[in-house]
Amino acid sequence: MRSDALARSRKRRNGYEVLCEAVFRPLAHPLVLVLARLRVPPPAVVAAAGAAGFAGAIEIGRGSLIAAALLVQLKTLLDNADGQLARLTGRTSAFGRYLDSDLDLLVNAALFAAVAWRYGEPLLVVAGFVALTSVLSLNFNAARLSSVSGAEPDEKLSSDKLSLSLARGFYRAVYAPQDRLAAWLVARRPALVSPAAVTALANLGMSSQLAVLGLFLVLGHPLGFAWLAIGELVVIGLALFPQRPPVQETA
Repeated sequence: MRSDALARSRKRRNGYEVLCEAVFRPLAHPLVLVLARLRVPPPAVVAAAGAAGFAGAIEIGRGSLIAAALLVQLKTLLDNADGQLARLTGRTSAFGRYLDSDLDLLVNAALFAAVAWRYGEPLLVVAGFVALTSVLSLNFNAARLSSVSGAEPDEKLSSDKLSLSLARGFYRAVYAPQDRLAAWLVARRPALVSPAAVTALANLGMSSQLAVLGLFLVLGHPLGFAWLAIGELVVIGLALFPQRPPVQETA
């Protein structure tokens, strides 16, 4: 049954991202069933999601914001389809996981670069990109460190060792420092991995962020998304900032 397939294709994770679980994953599932019948490899869907994201960046650069918003949502839909397809068909792989994360970062960089090229404000855009990357890293690592969500895909199962090596090398170069920083933060602020914090951060995940970016594009204010990303990071930073104990009054 379709509902059983949807349940089997869901990723075990802590936290509940409303837009991802209630909107994009169900919308992606019919496509997943078709792709499974056609035996499409999950990395091909990852590549298609990346292509949609890069196309969205091109449309931002051209000033076609509605087209860009639609392409960004298509990217999110395909992002939700690739993992479902891999789990449903039993074809999860280390290469696919690395490629997915690598392309997410490159697409986000391209989207922000397109905004800077079209609308200026390069410092604001760079700050927004760094802020968004930091928030997404905290989201991922809070869920990762809060529990063990399952075994990692076996790299030995990959037939293309060169592609795996390149994707893994880029992933480690970019994400390993972020993972170490997140582990350092969690060691000093254990509340980051509490159920409430993990759920709150989950709703700042990629699907939600790109949905909001689409809204800003439709409204014609893509620079507003950079400000929003910065605001998200500031709020998280203030929440993590140690509170001083109240001063005891002396008689």
